[in-house]
Amino acid sequence: MPTWFCSREWFCHVGRFDEAGKGTPEDLLFFYEHLRKGGGVFRVNQCLLLYRYHPQATTHSVLEGTIWTHRVLFLEERILSRWTFFTIWNAGKQGRKLFRSLTPANQKKVAAFCDVDTNKISKGFYTYEESKDLTGGQFEENLKLLNLKEAVDYYHFN
Repeated sequence: MPTWFCSREWFCHVGRFDEAGKGTPEDLLFFYEHLRKGGGVFRVNQCLLLYRYHPQATTHSVLEGTIWTHRVLFLEERILSRWTFFTIWNAGKQGRKLFRSLTPANQKKVAAFCDVDTNKISKGFYTYEESKDLTGGQFEENLKLLNLKEAVDYYHFN
């Protein structure tokens, strides 16, 4: 789980947490507002916090669909609004879910669906079938071979 922290001054600048109540992903909404106001993100590859879950934790009241909706809205606002077209690199269930979640204007910007699953590629078209979403590192290896840089040439949305 990612952990992040900031100064009290920045916390007040961003605007505190959304206190709408149970089911609100207040930390995610705060994080997005942090980014909107010019805040940065730095990765620390070391465990800084041990977090314990319990059945009554508020975390469990936030629905996966709620988080998905906020993530897609932020993706459209911050990334897709600047692009004239883009490719969804997943012709499976998640790629189609993303497409269906986009506004009609952003759906029109989708130039193609791509995949690394040879069964899907060899058909020349795609119809839904049960398959693993994971590529065993093939996708990441393709990105390296093409010298593509995350947040410059592509965005990883999963």
